[in-house]
Amino acid sequence: MNLINQAWEDRSKLNDPQTIQAIEDMLDQLDKGLERIAEKKSDSWVVNNTAKKAVLLYFSIKKMQKIEHGYFEFHDKIPLKKDFDKLGVRVVPQALCRYGAFLAKGVILMPSYVNIGAYVDSGTMVDTWATVGSCAQIGKHVHLSGGVGIGGVLEPIQAAPVIIEDECFIGSRSIIVEGMHIAKGAVIGAGVTLTASTKIIDVTGSEPKEIKGYVPERSVVIPGNIPKEFSAGTFGVPCALIIGQRKESTDKKTSLNQALREYQVAV
Repeated sequence: MNLINQAWEDRSKLNDPQTIQAIEDMLDQLDKGLERIAEKKSDSWVVNNTAKKAVLLYFSIKKMQKIEHGYFEFHDKIPLKKDFDKLGVRVVPQALCRYGAFLAKGVILMPSYVNIGAYVDSGTMVDTWATVGSCAQIGKHVHLSGGVGIGGVLEPIQAAPVIIEDECFIGSRSIIVEGMHIAKGAVIGAGVTLTASTKIIDVTGSEPKEIKGYVPERSVVIPGNIPKEFSAGTFGVPCALIIGQRKESTDKKTSLNQALREYQVAV
Protein backbone atom coordinates (compact mmCIF):
# COMPACT_ATOMS: atom_id res chain seq x y z
CA MET A 1 0.00 0.00 0.00
CA ASN A 2 2.90 2.35 0.69
CA LEU A 3 4.06 1.95 -2.92
CA ILE A 4 0.60 2.93 -4.18
CA ASN A 5 0.44 5.99 -1.92
CA GLN A 6 3.96 7.03 -2.92
CA ALA A 7 3.10 6.71 -6.63
CA TRP A 8 0.01 8.83 -6.07
CA GLU A 9 2.25 11.65 -4.84
CA ASP A 10 5.04 11.05 -7.37
CA ARG A 11 3.89 9.71 -10.75
CA SER A 12 7.47 9.05 -11.86
CA LYS A 13 7.29 5.96 -9.63
CA LEU A 14 4.83 4.45 -12.11
CA ASN A 15 7.90 3.34 -14.08
CA ASP A 16 9.04 1.17 -11.16
CA PRO A 17 8.19 -2.56 -11.66
CA GLN A 18 7.45 -3.04 -7.95
CA THR A 19 4.99 -0.15 -7.97
CA ILE A 20 3.28 -1.49 -11.09
CA GLN A 21 2.99 -4.89 -9.43
CA ALA A 22 1.52 -3.34 -6.27
CA ILE A 23 -1.16 -1.58 -8.31
CA GLU A 24 -1.98 -4.73 -10.27
CA ASP A 25 -2.12 -6.77 -7.06
CA MET A 26 -4.62 -4.32 -5.57
CA LEU A 27 -6.84 -4.55 -8.68
CA ASP A 28 -6.68 -8.33 -8.46
CA GLN A 29 -7.75 -8.15 -4.81
CA LEU A 30 -10.65 -5.84 -5.72
CA ASP A 31 -11.67 -8.17 -8.54
CA LYS A 32 -11.77 -11.12 -6.13
CA GLY A 33 -13.53 -9.19 -3.35
CA LEU A 34 -10.59 -9.51 -0.97
CA GLU A 35 -10.32 -5.72 -0.83
CA ARG A 36 -13.15 -3.20 -1.09
CA ILE A 37 -13.38 0.48 -1.91
CA ALA A 38 -15.57 0.94 1.17
CA GLU A 39 -16.48 -1.38 4.02
CA LYS A 40 -18.81 -1.20 6.99
CA LYS A 41 -16.93 -1.26 10.28
CA SER A 42 -19.02 -1.16 13.44
CA ASP A 43 -21.81 1.26 12.50
CA SER A 44 -20.03 3.36 9.89
CA TRP A 45 -18.69 2.95 6.36
CA VAL A 46 -14.97 3.55 5.85
CA VAL A 47 -13.49 4.43 2.44
CA ASN A 48 -10.27 2.66 1.41
CA ASN A 49 -8.46 5.59 -0.18
CA THR A 50 -5.48 3.46 -1.20
CA ALA A 51 -7.72 1.15 -3.21
CA LYS A 52 -9.31 4.13 -4.98
CA LYS A 53 -5.86 5.47 -5.80
CA ALA A 54 -4.90 2.08 -7.22
CA VAL A 55 -7.91 2.12 -9.57
CA LEU A 56 -6.98 5.55 -10.90
CA LEU A 57 -3.30 4.64 -11.24
CA TYR A 58 -4.28 1.44 -13.04
CA PHE A 59 -5.59 3.58 -15.89
CA SER A 60 -2.17 5.25 -16.07
CA ILE A 61 -0.13 2.05 -16.29
CA LYS A 62 -2.38 0.27 -18.79
CA LYS A 63 -2.35 0.94 -22.53
CA MET A 64 -5.23 0.96 -24.99
CA GLN A 65 -5.82 -2.38 -26.66
CA LYS A 66 -8.30 -4.10 -28.91
CA ILE A 67 -10.46 -6.51 -26.96
CA GLU A 68 -12.40 -9.11 -28.92
CA HIS A 69 -15.19 -11.31 -27.58
CA GLY A 70 -16.82 -13.33 -30.32
CA TYR A 71 -18.42 -10.91 -32.76
CA PHE A 72 -17.91 -7.97 -30.38
CA GLU A 73 -14.90 -5.67 -30.46
CA PHE A 74 -13.88 -3.05 -27.90
CA HIS A 75 -10.98 -0.60 -27.61
CA ASP A 76 -10.11 0.11 -23.99
CA LYS A 77 -7.50 -0.06 -21.23
CA ILE A 78 -9.45 -2.30 -18.88
CA PRO A 79 -10.28 -5.92 -19.77
CA LEU A 80 -13.71 -7.41 -19.19
CA LYS A 81 -14.38 -9.74 -16.30
CA LYS A 82 -14.68 -13.40 -17.26
CA ASP A 83 -15.09 -16.97 -15.94
CA PHE A 84 -18.56 -16.25 -14.60
CA ASP A 85 -19.34 -19.97 -14.48
CA LYS A 86 -16.55 -20.49 -11.97
CA LEU A 87 -17.77 -17.52 -9.94
CA GLY A 88 -21.33 -18.85 -9.81
CA VAL A 89 -22.69 -15.66 -11.41
CA ARG A 90 -25.50 -15.63 -13.98
CA VAL A 91 -24.76 -13.22 -16.82
CA VAL A 92 -27.39 -12.76 -19.54
CA PRO A 93 -26.09 -11.79 -23.02
CA GLN A 94 -25.40 -8.05 -23.41
CA ALA A 95 -24.42 -7.70 -19.74
CA LEU A 96 -20.90 -6.34 -19.21
CA CYS A 97 -18.69 -6.21 -16.15
CA ARG A 98 -15.22 -4.67 -16.07
CA TYR A 99 -12.23 -6.33 -14.46
CA GLY A 100 -11.65 -4.92 -10.98
CA ALA A 101 -15.33 -5.20 -10.01
CA PHE A 102 -16.40 -7.95 -7.64
CA LEU A 103 -19.48 -10.10 -8.24
CA ALA A 104 -20.38 -12.52 -5.44
CA LYS A 105 -21.82 -15.97 -6.01
CA GLY A 106 -25.51 -15.84 -6.87
CA VAL A 107 -25.47 -12.40 -8.49
CA ILE A 108 -27.64 -12.09 -11.62
CA LEU A 109 -26.76 -9.61 -14.34
CA MET A 110 -29.48 -8.98 -16.88
CA PRO A 111 -28.32 -6.85 -19.86
CA SER A 112 -26.57 -4.26 -17.68
CA TYR A 113 -23.19 -2.73 -16.84
CA VAL A 114 -20.94 -2.95 -13.77
CA ASN A 115 -17.90 -0.67 -13.66
CA ILE A 116 -14.42 -1.09 -12.18
CA GLY A 117 -14.12 -0.97 -8.38
CA ALA A 118 -17.77 -1.85 -7.77
CA TYR A 119 -18.78 -4.53 -5.26
CA VAL A 120 -22.01 -6.49 -5.80
CA ASP A 121 -22.86 -8.95 -3.05
CA SER A 122 -24.60 -12.33 -3.18
CA GLY A 123 -28.19 -12.79 -4.31
CA THR A 124 -28.42 -9.36 -5.93
CA MET A 125 -30.08 -8.77 -9.30
CA VAL A 126 -28.93 -6.01 -11.61
CA ASP A 127 -31.89 -5.76 -13.95
CA THR A 128 -32.11 -4.75 -17.61
CA TRP A 129 -30.23 -1.56 -18.57
CA ALA A 130 -29.29 -0.84 -14.97
CA THR A 131 -25.78 0.49 -14.39
CA VAL A 132 -23.54 0.14 -11.35
CA GLY A 133 -20.95 2.92 -11.40
CA SER A 134 -17.29 2.74 -10.46
CA CYS A 135 -16.68 1.88 -6.80
CA ALA A 136 -20.41 1.60 -5.93
CA GLN A 137 -21.11 -0.81 -3.06
CA ILE A 138 -24.20 -2.99 -3.45
CA GLY A 139 -25.27 -5.31 -0.63
CA LYS A 140 -26.84 -8.76 -0.46
CA HIS A 141 -30.27 -9.55 -1.97
CA VAL A 142 -30.68 -6.11 -3.52
CA HIS A 143 -32.89 -5.61 -6.56
CA LEU A 144 -31.78 -2.87 -8.94
CA SER A 145 -34.79 -2.61 -11.24
CA GLY A 146 -34.76 -1.86 -14.95
CA GLY A 147 -32.94 1.30 -15.96
CA VAL A 148 -31.65 2.15 -12.48
CA GLY A 149 -28.57 4.36 -12.51
CA ILE A 150 -26.16 3.91 -9.61
CA GLY A 151 -23.49 6.60 -9.89
CA GLY A 152 -19.77 6.05 -9.70
CA VAL A 153 -17.04 8.03 -7.97
CA LEU A 154 -13.26 7.98 -8.18
CA GLU A 155 -12.32 11.55 -7.37
CA PRO A 156 -11.91 13.27 -5.03
CA ILE A 157 -10.18 10.37 -3.31
CA GLN A 158 -11.88 10.95 0.04
CA ALA A 159 -15.38 10.98 -1.50
CA ALA A 160 -17.61 8.12 -0.42
CA PRO A 161 -19.13 5.92 -3.14
CA VAL A 162 -22.83 5.20 -3.47
CA ILE A 163 -23.75 2.58 -0.88
CA ILE A 164 -26.84 0.38 -1.17
CA GLU A 165 -27.11 -1.88 1.86
CA ASP A 166 -28.61 -5.38 2.06
CA GLU A 167 -32.19 -6.19 0.99
CA CYS A 168 -32.97 -2.84 -0.64
CA PHE A 169 -35.38 -2.54 -3.55
CA ILE A 170 -34.53 0.23 -6.02
CA GLY A 171 -37.46 0.99 -8.33
CA SER A 172 -37.31 1.32 -12.10
CA ARG A 173 -35.51 4.36 -13.57
CA SER A 174 -34.37 5.63 -10.18
CA ILE A 175 -31.07 7.53 -10.10
CA ILE A 176 -28.81 7.35 -7.04
CA VAL A 177 -25.55 9.30 -7.23
CA GLU A 178 -23.00 11.47 -5.39
CA GLY A 179 -22.24 9.16 -2.48
CA MET A 180 -25.84 8.57 -1.40
CA HIS A 181 -26.23 5.97 1.34
CA ILE A 182 -29.34 3.78 1.24
CA ALA A 183 -29.64 1.84 4.49
CA LYS A 184 -30.72 -1.77 4.87
CA GLY A 185 -34.15 -2.80 3.62
CA ALA A 186 -35.17 0.55 2.13
CA VAL A 187 -37.65 0.66 -0.76
CA ILE A 188 -37.02 3.37 -3.36
CA GLY A 189 -40.01 3.92 -5.65
CA ALA A 190 -39.77 4.22 -9.41
CA GLY A 191 -38.31 7.42 -10.79
CA VAL A 192 -36.78 8.74 -7.55
CA THR A 193 -33.64 10.85 -8.03
CA LEU A 194 -31.30 11.04 -5.05
CA THR A 195 -28.19 13.23 -5.04
CA ALA A 196 -26.11 14.71 -2.24
CA SER A 197 -28.26 17.86 -2.38
CA THR A 198 -31.68 16.23 -2.80
CA LYS A 199 -34.05 17.10 0.02
CA ILE A 200 -35.37 13.88 1.54
CA ILE A 201 -38.43 14.71 3.60
CA ASP A 202 -39.95 12.35 6.15
CA VAL A 203 -43.67 13.08 6.05
CA THR A 204 -44.77 10.28 8.37
CA GLY A 205 -45.11 12.49 11.46
CA SER A 206 -47.09 15.59 12.31
CA GLU A 207 -44.25 17.78 11.00
CA PRO A 208 -41.93 17.18 8.02
CA LYS A 209 -38.33 16.24 8.83
CA GLU A 210 -35.64 16.95 6.24
CA ILE A 211 -32.45 14.94 5.72
CA LYS A 212 -29.83 14.76 2.96
CA GLY A 213 -27.41 12.14 1.74
CA TYR A 214 -28.99 9.22 3.61
CA VAL A 215 -32.12 7.10 3.52
CA PRO A 216 -32.82 5.37 6.87
CA GLU A 217 -33.41 1.63 7.22
CA ARG A 218 -36.64 0.20 5.80
CA SER A 219 -37.86 3.58 4.58
CA VAL A 220 -40.38 3.69 1.72
CA VAL A 221 -39.43 6.56 -0.58
CA ILE A 222 -41.33 8.08 -3.52
CA PRO A 223 -40.73 11.12 -5.77
CA GLY A 224 -42.10 14.45 -4.65
CA ASN A 225 -41.70 18.17 -5.25
CA ILE A 226 -41.58 21.28 -3.13
CA PRO A 227 -42.18 24.95 -4.06
CA LYS A 228 -39.16 27.18 -4.57
CA GLU A 229 -39.06 30.91 -5.24
CA PHE A 230 -37.26 32.10 -8.36
CA SER A 231 -37.04 35.52 -9.95
CA ALA A 232 -39.66 34.43 -12.47
CA GLY A 233 -42.02 33.07 -9.84
CA THR A 234 -42.66 30.01 -7.69
CA PHE A 235 -41.98 26.61 -9.21
CA GLY A 236 -41.86 23.04 -7.97
CA VAL A 237 -38.43 21.39 -7.63
CA PRO A 238 -37.85 17.66 -7.13
CA CYS A 239 -37.46 16.10 -3.71
CA ALA A 240 -37.97 12.64 -2.22
CA LEU A 241 -40.63 11.74 0.34
CA ILE A 242 -40.35 9.10 3.05
CA ILE A 243 -43.96 7.98 3.37
CA GLY A 244 -43.55 5.09 5.79
CA GLN A 245 -41.58 2.07 6.88
CA ARG A 246 -41.38 -1.31 5.18
CA LYS A 247 -42.97 -3.88 7.45
CA GLU A 248 -41.20 -7.02 8.63
CA SER A 249 -44.03 -9.12 7.21
CA THR A 250 -43.64 -7.73 3.69
CA ASP A 251 -42.43 -10.32 1.21
CA LYS A 252 -39.11 -9.04 -0.15
CA LYS A 253 -39.92 -10.21 -3.67
CA THR A 254 -43.05 -8.05 -3.84
CA SER A 255 -41.92 -5.39 -1.40
CA LEU A 256 -42.27 -2.35 -3.65
CA ASN A 257 -45.84 -2.99 -4.82
CA GLN A 258 -46.95 -4.18 -1.40
CA ALA A 259 -45.37 -1.25 0.43
CA LEU A 260 -46.95 1.27 -1.93
CA ARG A 261 -50.36 -0.39 -1.63
CA GLU A 262 -50.10 -0.21 2.15
CA TYR A 263 -49.61 3.55 1.90
CA GLN A 264 -52.15 3.99 -0.91
CA VAL A 265 -49.62 5.50 -3.28
CA ALA A 266 -49.31 4.55 -6.94
CA VAL A 267 -45.90 5.01 -8.56
